[in-house]
Parts: sequence; C-alpha cells; structure tokens
Amino acid sequence: MNKQQSFFYISLVVILSVITGWIVTIKKSGVPYIDQWTRSIVESVADTKLYIVARWITELGSESFLIPFTVIMGIILIVVYRDWLPALLFSGGTLFSHLLNMWIKILVGRERPRIFIEANAEGFSFPSGHSMITMVCYGFLMYLLVKKVSSNQLKILIQISFSLLIFLIGISRFFINVHYITDIIAGFTFGFLILLGQMYLFEYIQKQRMLNKH
Repeated sequence: MNKQQSFFYISLVVILSVITGWIVTIKKSGVPYIDQWTRSIVESVADTKLYIVARWITELGSESFLIPFTVIMGIILIVVYRDWLPALLFSGGTLFSHLLNMWIKILVGRERPRIFIEANAEGFSFPSGHSMITMVCYGFLMYLLVKKVSSNQLKILIQISFSLLIFLIGISRFFINVHYITDIIAGFTFGFLILLGQMYLFEYIQKQRMLNKH
C-alpha cells in the first residue's frame, strides 16, 4: 500500500468516525455543532435566486427523474457495451443505494428541518437520499463513460461535469432547507462507499471473464 492509498483509507476512517459521532448525537436528540453553525446560511438564502436555482437542481435527484433516467441509461449502456453487466450494476447499484438509504433513515430516525412534499422531502432526514443515490447513479455512469472514452481531455471534462452535478444536487437539499449539512455529507460518504464497491465488482468480474477466456 503506497502513501496515497494509506492517506485515502485513513481519511475515510476519520470521516466515518465523525459521522458515527453525529449519529450518536442525533440519537440522543441533539444537534451536531456543524448543523447549528450552518443554520444561518439556510435562512440567508430563503426567497433568493440561489434558492430558486437549488429548487430546480434538486429535481435531477428526484425519484420522478431518476427512475426513467436509470431505465433509459441502462438500455443505452447495454447497446454501448454490448453487455448486460454495466447496465445491471448501474441499475442494481442505484436501487441498492435507495433501499440502504431508507434503512439507515429508519435506524437513525432524524426529523427533517422542513417537510417539502413537492421536492420529495418527507419522512426521515439522515442521510440525504439525493446525495447518496446520485453519488451512486451518476458516479457509476461517469465511471462507465470514462472507460469508453480515449481522449484524456474528454475524460477530465466528464469527471468534472458529473462531480459538479453530484455536488450541486446534494447541496441543493441544504439550500432548500429539507436536510441538514450533516445529512448531505453522510449521504455523499455512504454513496461513495457503494460506488467503490460497484467499481471493484465490475473490475473483478471483467478480470474473471478474461481469465476464463484464456
């Protein structure tokens, strides 16, 4: 294991430890300090243009958008890759992240700062489903697209564009006041772990296929 890998895993452990601390605080009916500090930001953007933009962006992570998007992109992936595996992992990972998100929400049982049914914001709050599910859905799609592109510049463009999209969808939930900032961070983190698992599984199956051919 090189220094970069060591730093990555240490950082991941630290982040997960912090999130565990937040969960303990929430279960004790407390509010993590970072949520207390950031409440004023939400209040300052209410009824502003930033709020309106966030309200539009958040729809890109809604069920009404992601369900048909996942189906259509799954079909496109089958055509592009001429293989069922990318589409299966793409759609399966998205569904798994949704189910896991629901389970964690029930386990933690945190109330939202605001119920907003029109923005798919009802039920429990922690972690943010938009952050978690879009990290998996758009993240794995980005990974699959990059593997099919030969131009390094285009690869970078795809990575930057999708990363920005994922971040904006997640943070939009904070600005429209349907999630706390800790919900967003936890959603990104859990989604990233699922994404890593998807990529590892894809690479592992592909390697096994190559070995079986030989």
